[in-house]
Amino acid sequence: MTQASLRRLIDLPGVDDLELKALMKPRYADPDAREEFPEIDALTSALFGLTGEAAEAVALPDDWDDIHRLEGADLAEAFEALGWDVTDKRRKPLRLMPHYVLPLALAIRGVAGELPFHVEPDHPATDWGSGLAADAARFRKR
Repeated sequence: MTQASLRRLIDLPGVDDLELKALMKPRYADPDAREEFPEIDALTSALFGLTGEAAEAVALPDDWDDIHRLEGADLAEAFEALGWDVTDKRRKPLRLMPHYVLPLALAIRGVAGELPFHVEPDHPATDWGSGLAADAARFRKR
């Protein structure tokens, strides 16, 4: 999968703003801080249809690979394989990934929740029409 085709988690509405708050107040990134900062659950609910608590209550399928237990580069690579870039501009996993990982993984795999709407990029224009125009010009000259 090419880098250009990855969906970037930080580009979703509200994620970058919450990352900035976590930069200013590192306690946001603590997995136990969810109750202290309700905006974390509000964001995961808005993006994936699941709060952290609801995601933890979901019965995981038998073939679940425990992606939510990975950390660092392993976590980023696992999500890249699923089509998502979960890193910041320095290629480090987002500070709040402990809060996003399970709701995002469940939504990607269709177990629970949902992924935010994503507009597919336009297909590049092809030049097949230029050949037709040249043929038409030659035809008119005859």
